[in-house]
Amino acid sequence: MRLAWVLQLDDVRLGAAVAALRDRVLAAGVAEGDAAAGDPAVVWADRPLDGGLVGRLLGSGAPALLAGPTLLLGDHDGRLAEAAGVVVGSPTPVHDIRVRPGRDAAAVLPPAHRHLRPDHIGPHDHVVSSLPPVEKVLDDVEVLQVASIGLEDHAVMTWRPSTAVGAWTLGSEPSALEGREAVRALLLLARHASGIPAGRDVRVGLLGYGAIGHEHSRAVRAVEGLALSAVCDTSPDRRDAATAAAPGIAALDDADALIARDDVDLVVVSTPPSTHADWARRAIRAGKHVVVEKPFAIRTDEADTVLAEAEAAGLLAVVYQNRRFDPDHRAVARAVRSGAIGEVFHLETFVGGYGHPCNLWHSDEGVSGGAFYDWGSHVLDQILDLVPSDVVHVTAAEHKRRWHDVTNADHSRVTVLFADGTEAEFVHSDLAAALKPRWYVLGTEGAIVGTWRTERVVGRTDIGTLDEDVLAPADSPPLLDLYGGDGSVTRLAAPPAEPYAFHRELAERLHLGLPMTVTGAQSRRVLSVMEAARSSAEQGGIPVVPA
Repeated sequence: MRLAWVLQLDDVRLGAAVAALRDRVLAAGVAEGDAAAGDPAVVWADRPLDGGLVGRLLGSGAPALLAGPTLLLGDHDGRLAEAAGVVVGSPTPVHDIRVRPGRDAAAVLPPAHRHLRPDHIGPHDHVVSSLPPVEKVLDDVEVLQVASIGLEDHAVMTWRPSTAVGAWTLGSEPSALEGREAVRALLLLARHASGIPAGRDVRVGLLGYGAIGHEHSRAVRAVEGLALSAVCDTSPDRRDAATAAAPGIAALDDADALIARDDVDLVVVSTPPSTHADWARRAIRAGKHVVVEKPFAIRTDEADTVLAEAEAAGLLAVVYQNRRFDPDHRAVARAVRSGAIGEVFHLETFVGGYGHPCNLWHSDEGVSGGAFYDWGSHVLDQILDLVPSDVVHVTAAEHKRRWHDVTNADHSRVTVLFADGTEAEFVHSDLAAALKPRWYVLGTEGAIVGTWRTERVVGRTDIGTLDEDVLAPADSPPLLDLYGGDGSVTRLAAPPAEPYAFHRELAERLHLGLPMTVTGAQSRRVLSVMEAARSSAEQGGIPVVPA
């Protein structure tokens, strides 16, 4: 798909935000177009458009998509509003707007979700902008998205087939263009204007239904554009649990049969880590996209093969780095990237406590890759997300002191030196009777400290006595405090959790081409640090350069 851009903006901040949005649309694989050649034209104007330009836009036969304030400020003689079949009034103040599917959303949503109604409690996006109320919508105008003012719904995305004119009226403020929602809305409207059908859902098969199985099942069934087709597990009990949660799906005990199914487009590989790369390659060779549970693999050469085969086949291969979306990590990342603590030069992270590790394969070094690969898959990914500089070398150490019935180390430490001089450390311990902070981040202007919480679920037993379940520290998000160089301490508010954020990005990547926050290359980088850590520990802690 190609898009032509017609930009006439006096507001410098809005112009910069639209330019950044344009770059993100290009990154989604949408090339620069030419309205004269019939490509849709995106029109963004905050001043009256020249009458000749309006005539060319409306007379070319190419779709015209009127964005942001164009209908309100760029339409000096009403011809754009007449062609769009929409008349808008004076906008509201800037606020958090909940955008929902409109009555004709079936035109842009995947088939399995065309039952969605524009009701108050339905699925919605948040866009921070002003909202121009709609004073008139002609009967032949398709209403694709709506938002509310009081108890009335007002169209914010429309398409009029008879004139080939669409409108998205929320892009009047730079804040409206900061998130993925603006790119998604623009691409949905452009695809509809170009006659590109919404397409069917991406059908998902879950290979392995262990502890993470329910999470993937819920997410796939909840996210627009994904549909759960089949589950495979060797355990009858787990297959029963899968079908109880999602009646009607196929439940198999043969992994090759799952991969070969015609009704599976994407395979989620949730087998033990030592088998990840093999099953991912098999799925790719069968023409399937793959999502691999972390860690990506045990060795970087395995991950390289998976990524190379996926790229050659034109398929997606990504790792489920779900803790990239944790509220505490997002809060730390937001503070770091805003410059709130200046230039970061030292970072420490910790996960653990004092107690016997689990008895599953997570604690079996031969299957999991060892202690560096378990929580390290999460926390080292977070560290590398915060510090984009190249890794110079990795040092590591392990202790085996108490839990001799499992093969993972009881205590492990990884230190990463970056090319910009930043040092980062991750400690995971099952021998930590005293906890270190979850986060300890030093910058040239301040610091961030994340303190573990000890939460309890309190109830009564069946005879009325106290029943208290003490959660492990890692089961509760830490409290985050920002320390200023002037001695001030500010509690950081974590952003609200985004349900199914990874899976939603997955659907948008496969349907719209939108880039994902997590990429296969990033997860390969995490694996290279974990592999170097294991090598360093085996050699007495010498520095090792990641592969």
